[in-house]
Amino acid sequence: MSVELLTLLFFGSLLFFLFIGTPLAFTLGGISVVFLYFTMGPVGFYIVASKFWDSMTSFTLIAIPMYVYMAMLLEKSGVAQDLYRMMHVWFGAMRGGLAIGTVLICAIFAAMSGISGAAVVTMGAIALPRMLERGYDKRLAIGAINAGGGWGVLIPPSILMVLYALLTEVSVGRLFASGIGPGILLVVLVTIYITVRAWLQPSLAPALPVEERGDWGLKFASLKAVVLPLLIVVMVLGAIFGGFATPTEAAALGVFGALLASAVHRKLTLEVLTDAAMQTLRLTALIMWILFAAHAFSTAYTTLGANELMNHLMTLIPGGEWGALAFILLVLLLLGMVLDPVGIMLITLPVFMPVVQLYNWDPVWFGVVFIIMMEIGYMTPPFGFNLFYLKAVAPPEVTMADIYWSVVPYVLVTLLGVLILIVFPQIALFFPNLFFGVPR
Repeated sequence: MSVELLTLLFFGSLLFFLFIGTPLAFTLGGISVVFLYFTMGPVGFYIVASKFWDSMTSFTLIAIPMYVYMAMLLEKSGVAQDLYRMMHVWFGAMRGGLAIGTVLICAIFAAMSGISGAAVVTMGAIALPRMLERGYDKRLAIGAINAGGGWGVLIPPSILMVLYALLTEVSVGRLFASGIGPGILLVVLVTIYITVRAWLQPSLAPALPVEERGDWGLKFASLKAVVLPLLIVVMVLGAIFGGFATPTEAAALGVFGALLASAVHRKLTLEVLTDAAMQTLRLTALIMWILFAAHAFSTAYTTLGANELMNHLMTLIPGGEWGALAFILLVLLLLGMVLDPVGIMLITLPVFMPVVQLYNWDPVWFGVVFIIMMEIGYMTPPFGFNLFYLKAVAPPEVTMADIYWSVVPYVLVTLLGVLILIVFPQIALFFPNLFFGVPR
């Protein structure tokens, strides 16, 4: 059977089972094993088992449950409430100040956790009702939380970056460092958007009344809320970039910092520890099974010869490397509307990485662009995870239509950030080269 027909059957079967609702792990693993068996015979099973063993013995995998557990603990620790009170008194006097403060809290949470849902759920429960009570436009406020929550997968540490590193053999440390510049860029762009929108349409994001703004004594006293978050960020990122710990070892420091934050806020109870551990177990088990299935998929994809075929097809796209990059971004944008980011990553990376090598793109830079597109996938209808996280915690007057429409300007702002990153790749590469040196 020709490689063209095999590739068509392979990807056609994959899409068919995904659209009928078969779980991703079963779809990836099952189709891969079947195709390997019929093209290679029983030896295909040994190849899959060998790939599984390589995955299971990877030291980097330990980072995933650590970062998940850290995020679960931080969500319950009370850190977010203190941060919001601090932002309330410092930014409340500005038009759009509460939304800007919420965006900054999301960035801080992103630098402490590593997943998207933690900041969305926390700020949706804490900040959204208060913004609505003070006359903020629903869509402006919802969109700010949705966009800010997505930075959890971009600003290090990031679980998606760990997965990307595992699948592409890129340095986790360099990838973490590469998320700093683009993360700051997106925070600045979203802040500018909210500021300009609030200045042009003051009724959408009014400033707080004078009596709620607080005096300078209250403002400086509230700054103690940033001590614990900064401590956690320094423990995790400082250990990695300072060369004192690997990303996996730094994850353990992050868990220690989250435990410390919970203890300071008197939330370190057996119930909290058990609940966080159970959530971590569920999410980690899901990720591991999908990861194992992805390795089977990658093996089958390579063995069938589909990578050479797809490589050739990508060269036929008009516009050369820029046309290929635009096509990749379009595919990721469309897939983000219907599939979860982990699934997109596991399905598309075996296809796209040969193209990265073909055009000699920096895999760290491409990884950051890829992760930002996954971040957009978290916030785009109809199946973006952040949309449903927000609906679960939003006040009753917030409809699903409000949540869907709220993301439009923030998606455009994020895409503008991607365009800037493509034109100026050093935004992503400056910190990796600073901390780890320029690769030879």
